[in-house]
Amino acid sequence: MSQRIYCISGLGADEKVFSQLKLSNCELIFLQWIPPQENETVQSYAKQIAAFITDGHPVLLGVSFGGIVAVEIAKLIHVEKLFLVSTPVTKDEQPWWMRFAGKLRLHKLVKPKPHPLLYPIENYFLGTSSKAERRMANHFRKHIDGRFMHWAINEIVTWNNVTKPANCIQIHGTNDKLFPVRKVRTAHIVKGGGHFMIYNKAAEISSIILNELQLRKQ
Repeated sequence: MSQRIYCISGLGADEKVFSQLKLSNCELIFLQWIPPQENETVQSYAKQIAAFITDGHPVLLGVSFGGIVAVEIAKLIHVEKLFLVSTPVTKDEQPWWMRFAGKLRLHKLVKPKPHPLLYPIENYFLGTSSKAERRMANHFRKHIDGRFMHWAINEIVTWNNVTKPANCIQIHGTNDKLFPVRKVRTAHIVKGGGHFMIYNKAAEISSIILNELQLRKQ
């Protein structure tokens, strides 16, 4: 019987970011983003997403903002394993400038969709280096809903979580520009991994996930 893993992609992304994972005997179930309600908190939003989970004690895999949502889900229901890739667990693992922007509401100045001239800067923070990775990032930018992006950015920079859920397994890259590894307390460290490593370091991440699941089965 295959292990079901519920996957939540990063901000603006979809299931394509998981396409390079090689998880034998696993069934990946992709939880889709839904439009948030007006003034909805990420905690309330997580409850809506959790409604699509049918397993009693699920395994979750969240990336970046999807990981933040997964953390909030794990505070609502018991999860067997919570895999977080390129994701802070608490507010203390966020960079100072992100929390600073949230306090001063500077993120409200961000346009719904960035100008193409800003793409290289975004690519730097994402860690997208190859042409294929940049094409994927451009695809996500073109298709993201501006209202959803504004809402999600607000929830990221104002996130105040202080609770680390049980059975939490962080996987973090040494070259993550958005959430620097020096802020992360305990994690499987991927050498050279950037914020986009779910795609370009998929082999190493797959190995970590499979090893952790095997430990659970022993």
